[in-house]
Amino acid sequence: MLVGLAWRNIWRQPHRTALSLGSIAIAGTITVFLLALQQGAYGTMKESVLKLMDGFAQLQPPGYADDPDIRKSIPDYGPLIADLVALPGVTAATPRAASYAILSNGPQSYGAAIIGIDPASEAKVSNLGSTVTAGRYLQPGDENAVVVGAGLARNLKLKPGDSLTMLGSAQDGSIAANILKVAGIFSTGSPDLDRQVVEMPLARFQQDFAMSGSVNLIAVSGERLSDINAAIPSLARIARKHDLVARDWTQLQPALHDAILLDGSFSALLYVSLVIIVVFIILNTLLMSVLERTREFGMLMAIGMKPRQIGRMVWLELLFLAGTGAVIGIAAGSAITAWATRQGIPFPGAEALFSQWNMPSTLYPQLSLLSATAGPLAILVSVAIAGLIPYARVRRLEPVTAMRSA
Repeated sequence: MLVGLAWRNIWRQPHRTALSLGSIAIAGTITVFLLALQQGAYGTMKESVLKLMDGFAQLQPPGYADDPDIRKSIPDYGPLIADLVALPGVTAATPRAASYAILSNGPQSYGAAIIGIDPASEAKVSNLGSTVTAGRYLQPGDENAVVVGAGLARNLKLKPGDSLTMLGSAQDGSIAANILKVAGIFSTGSPDLDRQVVEMPLARFQQDFAMSGSVNLIAVSGERLSDINAAIPSLARIARKHDLVARDWTQLQPALHDAILLDGSFSALLYVSLVIIVVFIILNTLLMSVLERTREFGMLMAIGMKPRQIGRMVWLELLFLAGTGAVIGIAAGSAITAWATRQGIPFPGAEALFSQWNMPSTLYPQLSLLSATAGPLAILVSVAIAGLIPYARVRRLEPVTAMRSA
């Protein structure tokens, strides 16, 4: 009986009800769309940054992250890679060796990070090759070829085909020296990478730096970052088996992780403020309705209806109002987000900003159960809790006093 009465009562004032429903629905639609856009932007940012260089996860010798010494190496990595690519969600694993060296071209000399890669498997983990703007990327069979960042090439006055002298320290303490030929120049949009990174074939790196066939780390990738995140426990188990440590994306890119957390915190404040505003609007509307219907409540109590029953009825009215608005908000927000997911949302003029994260300037919202329901459900729950205020007010009414109310 209370359910039927509550549903009927909310439509006694259709204009007021429509405005209240509109407020909840619009707020729900906004939260659905913005949460989906945030999830899409965060996902694109993480995958774009990680695909550029790091991979979605890495296996390293203990202590290598804090002190990337060339002597901290993985001697027999063939079986390790076989174990990794056999894991569900892992599509590729590539070995890398890294050190620092002085690079010279005539009178110009600069220090840079030298990374030895396997060109065949590197392309499955990193898309650095797609950022080559002059020349070409490394290919299987290359020996003395290197690709250098645009900033370093500019400092050293290099172009494809030029020779580059490398001087560094090998794993055994000897001198690592070679004359390399620039195969290509890449431009990632990240000044640090473009100014400090050089890649060369892994086999040549191992020979020049006396690595004896060892590497410094294994980079792992998958179809999606979420697949590798789910496989982290298995990666950690394999790492322990080989006396290594597994590092996930938050450890590989702590600055990016912190930036996302900071942005998410500010966004959460925005959503909380929006929910609070909507709740106060709806609560104010209901309290006004309770005041207007005080005589009605007195008559109901006079014919035998208990105050707690009337309070429940008023609370149900609020739940029906909030629930209907939340459903409309979820439906409208999901429809708009689905359309935006197909079309994409371009940000003209922001190409330079997005290029710093190797991101496209068109973002695609990511609709999920969380983004579709979190905002509207938060509004519904908040309204339900706030509804205890009019419920408590109705329960304190006395029949005679209420019937005498003007």
